[in-house]
Amino acid sequence: MEKDRCDSMELEVLQKEENTLEIVLVGETHTFANLLRKTLKEDTHVRAAAYKVDHPLLDKERPVIFLETDGKKPPKEVLMNAVTKIKEQMNEFGQKFEGIR
Repeated sequence: MEKDRCDSMELEVLQKEENTLEIVLVGETHTFANLLRKTLKEDTHVRAAAYKVDHPLLDKERPVIFLETDGKKPPKEVLMNAVTKIKEQMNEFGQKFEGIR
């Protein structure tokens, strides 16, 4: 099982193939997993994007993301594009929130 660190998020790669990627988002919950799934589905190269939590009590902070692309873009690139889009949206929200008095 391959592990990767992305700032403070730990990822465990369960499956990595030409058009598919399955990763565990260690320490995350439905909130981020659902946002990531939704953002992934907005990409035209995504055939399938889903997440699951194996056990609602034991694995609630270990959602598993599944991603399948059409092969024109690799899953890692699509995933990174989705993460960049989420970051941009959060930055925009932060800027607007700072303007509230």
